Amino acid sequence: MTTPSHQFLDKLGLKSANSKPESTGKGRRDFIKNACFGGLTLGAMMNAPLEDVLAHSTQNVNRASSPSDLKITDVRYAVVMRGKGRCPIIRIDTNQGIYGLGEVRDGATWRYALFLKSRILGMNPCNVEMIFKRIKQFGFHGRQAGGVCGVEMALWDLAGKAYGVPAYQLLGGKYRSKVRLYADTPRANSPEEFAAKMKDRVENKGYTFLKMDFGIGSLKGIPGTLVNADFWDVGKQWDAHPLSYGDTEHAFTQIQITDKGLNILAEYVAAVREAVGYDIPLASDHYGHFDLNNAIRLGRAVEPYRLAWLEDMIPWKYTDQWKEITQAIETPTLTGEDIYLKEEFIKLIDNRAVDIVHPDLASSGGLLETKKIGDYAEERGIAMAMHFAGTPISFMANVHCAAATQNFIALEHHSVDLDYWEDLVITDTPLIEKGFANVLEKPGLGVDLNEEVVRQHLDPEDQSYFRATKEWDVVRSWDRLWS
Repeated sequence: MTTPSHQFLDKLGLKSANSKPESTGKGRRDFIKNACFGGLTLGAMMNAPLEDVLAHSTQNVNRASSPSDLKITDVRYAVVMRGKGRCPIIRIDTNQGIYGLGEVRDGATWRYALFLKSRILGMNPCNVEMIFKRIKQFGFHGRQAGGVCGVEMALWDLAGKAYGVPAYQLLGGKYRSKVRLYADTPRANSPEEFAAKMKDRVENKGYTFLKMDFGIGSLKGIPGTLVNADFWDVGKQWDAHPLSYGDTEHAFTQIQITDKGLNILAEYVAAVREAVGYDIPLASDHYGHFDLNNAIRLGRAVEPYRLAWLEDMIPWKYTDQWKEITQAIETPTLTGEDIYLKEEFIKLIDNRAVDIVHPDLASSGGLLETKKIGDYAEERGIAMAMHFAGTPISFMANVHCAAATQNFIALEHHSVDLDYWEDLVITDTPLIEKGFANVLEKPGLGVDLNEEVVRQHLDPEDQSYFRATKEWDVVRSWDRLWS
C-alpha cells in the first residue's frame, strides 16, 4: 500500500522505505548514506513534517527557480567600445547566482546606473515596475536616462531567467519572430560614394530598409550654399562646447540654406535613390542646425524621392513647430530618440505633431515604458520606429520590445560596418540574418557576454570588468519628492 508520504517522496525522486530498489540494494544503501550525511536520518525523514522533508531534500537544488525569493545583491559594470563610442554594460547580481545584463545608453556614463545601486539593493528584481517607479525620478531626457533604462533592461533579463521565458513573453507575447532593421549610414564625401555604400547594404548585406545622413555639413566651404555659415562652423554638429554651433539649438543659429545648397543636398538623395531604387524604404537624418522655415524648404526639396521620414529636423520639445513642419510637407516626420518617459511622446501624439514616433529604449524608459509608448501611438493611428546605437545587449532589449509591439516599423542598426559587434555576445542563433533580427527564444534577453571579446574592446580609460562596487552601496540622500 502506498501512503501519501510515500507518494510525496516518490515525486521528489526518493524511494520510500517500503518500495523496492530498482536494481540491487546499492540504491537503497546510497540513499541511506546520503540522507544521513545530509544531516537527516532516514527514520527522522519518514516521520518529519512534509515541509521539513522538502527543505532538506532540495537543499542542493539550484534555487534560481524561486523567483519570489530573489534579491538584488550587487550592481557592476564594464565599458565596451563600439567603434569610437563608449557603451557601459551593467550586471545586476542576485542571491541565487543568476544575473541580468543591461546597458546604459551609448555615450553616457556608467555612473548614472551605479548611482541607483543603493536604492535597489535587497529588492526582488522580478518586481520590475515597482523598482522602475522607485528610480525613474533619477532619469531625464537624452543620455541622462541611461542609468534608469539600463537597470530596467537588466531587471527584465533577470525576470525572464527566473521564470524561464523570453523577455517578450513578459511584455504580453510577440507579434513577430523576426524584427526588421534599418541600416544607418553616416555621411559620405560625395553622392557617388554614398550611393555605392548604400547599394552594398542592400545587395551584399541583405538590408531591406535604409537610412542616410545628409546635411549642411556637406556644404561647408562651398560658396553660395549657406547664409551665416561664416559665423558658425557647420562641420561641428557634434561639438558640445558652450555656445558652439553644436551646442546651439536650431532656431537660434539663423542659418539659411540657399537654392544652390538645397540642390546639392537633393543630389545626394537622388544618387542613393538611383542606386537602390524605390522598392527600398529610405529614411534620413542629421541635417544640421537650422530653423523650421528651412526645415520646410528642405523637406519640399526632397519630396520627389519619397523618403520614409525626415528625422529630428528640430529639437523634439518644440511640439508646435513640429506640427507646423508636419502639416507643410508630404514626407513623414519623426522624432523622439532623446525623450524620457511616455508623457512627452503623448504630447507629440495628441497634437499630431509628427507622423512617426522614434523612441530609443535606452532613453525612453526601457522595455515596458517603450511598449506603452508604442501602444498609445497605435491607438491614435501613429506608427513607431526605434532608434538604437549600442551593443548587442541593448539591441536584444530593443528586439524583444519590438517583437511585442504591433505598430512597430523598423529598428535602427548602427554597427553594420563593425566586424566584431556580434561577437560581443554568445548565442546559438545569429543575431541578424538578411537585415532582420532574430527574436531569441532563450530566457530573458537571450544572450550572454563573450568575455574574451569584450575584454579586447574595453574602454582604454577604464579596464574594469564587473569589479566590486561597494562604494555605491549606501544611500546618502533623502529622495522622496513630497512632504
